[in-house]
Amino acid sequence: MKFTKQDLLTLLIGLFLFASCKNPDGVGLDVDPNTAITGTLVVSPVTTQLVRETAANTLGLNRYPLGYMTDPVFGKTESGIAMTVYPVSNSYDFGNAPQLDSAVLVLKFDESSTVTKFYGDTTNSKYSIDVFQLANKVTTYKSSDVQAINNTLLGNFTGKLAPNTKTKVFDVIAGKDTLKTVPAQIRIPLNKAFIQNAILNQGTAGTATDTKFIESFKGLYAQINKTSSTGVGGIAFFNFSGTDSYLQMVWKKTNTSNGTDTATVNFPIGKLVSNGNGGSAISGVAANIKHDYTGTEVQKQIDVPVLPDTTQSYNVTYLQGLAGVKTKLKFPALTNFTSTYGKAVINKAELVVEIGESAPAYPFNAAQRLSLYRWDIAQQPANIPDYTTFSGSNASGGAALFGGYFDSLKKRYIFIVTSYVQSLIDKNMQDYGTFLAPTSYTDFQNVPSATSAERSVIGAGSTTANKIKLNIYYTKIN
Repeated sequence: MKFTKQDLLTLLIGLFLFASCKNPDGVGLDVDPNTAITGTLVVSPVTTQLVRETAANTLGLNRYPLGYMTDPVFGKTESGIAMTVYPVSNSYDFGNAPQLDSAVLVLKFDESSTVTKFYGDTTNSKYSIDVFQLANKVTTYKSSDVQAINNTLLGNFTGKLAPNTKTKVFDVIAGKDTLKTVPAQIRIPLNKAFIQNAILNQGTAGTATDTKFIESFKGLYAQINKTSSTGVGGIAFFNFSGTDSYLQMVWKKTNTSNGTDTATVNFPIGKLVSNGNGGSAISGVAANIKHDYTGTEVQKQIDVPVLPDTTQSYNVTYLQGLAGVKTKLKFPALTNFTSTYGKAVINKAELVVEIGESAPAYPFNAAQRLSLYRWDIAQQPANIPDYTTFSGSNASGGAALFGGYFDSLKKRYIFIVTSYVQSLIDKNMQDYGTFLAPTSYTDFQNVPSATSAERSVIGAGSTTANKIKLNIYYTKIN
């Protein structure tokens, strides 16, 4: 079938006319101005209050923080790791008259390509990491819990950290040293006499069960030596969920011909256990995190009491991971939205969070992702309706459609909060508190995070150009 030029012209004109009509059913009808629907944008005010985070739960993390950094805005942050060492098998036998050649604590950097495996300075700072024996086995997992240690130094690593550089090491296999490439890691030699006495000399009786070994050995604790470290520092993240973090021992033993053989074994750190939700998590590893905001603007805001229904006058507010600080938001105009603007359907609501500093830069870049959540009536964290909807949908992007990711070009974060705002306006939901906090790039959390050390300085106040804004697009209804 062929079209003539006239046919084609008629078709194009028809398509143009239909495309121009948003409501074809109303073509030719007069519009009653009393029933016309109009869309309106209102920028609703947002007030802020800086809040110190509670301690984080560090049981079963997918990565653990270790480091020390001095941030000109947020002060000092440090984190140590308590590690339970497990025998590779029950009643492990080191052989006849074992004599230790070396013992090395191997800590593997987190390898995820989508998250910041190191936050801080790897270019100029030098890190000194000390290792001690735990005085007690790991039984508590709050980030505020101080893990007691024996003060005898067992090992030290000093140097720059290279979280993105694979390492070449010699592997002992049947007495032969073989060079191999391994994931990015740090290797900390431990005191040979201590490991000889605490592990090898105990024989199979010492490794009879996990419980017996842990009761005797307790575990190891790694922390930064602040005196010997230099530069602004940073926080590294290590992974214990695989087989690449361990206590490696190499020793000689007498064989049946009265000669000697060289053997090696890796005792794992942490143990995979059921998390009760059909998955598994690491047990036996805990992080102790400390923040010191002395002399900072962060401390000034924390120290100033904020009375109910008062607005703050600060131009910026703060967000910091590793159970640091978060910001509480209030939306004062939503309470009387209906009386002010009339009954309305919210077409779209977006919370715009802009950076409150000119150019966050290395080594303290802005957080890659923020979480936005609310408190329930018991002041327990709960997801807002929009996150639940987006994360549970099959739409492309899923939870990413909810927002919270840093836009490095426009220096801001945006959250879609349409359902939440509608619920607050209609009084179907009570605002017991709404919070902004950093979260891991891959894991949205509405609880204090111990897997992200990132921070952001964000705009606040009512007069600043980069204040937090709640943009509401609504349609008034009768």
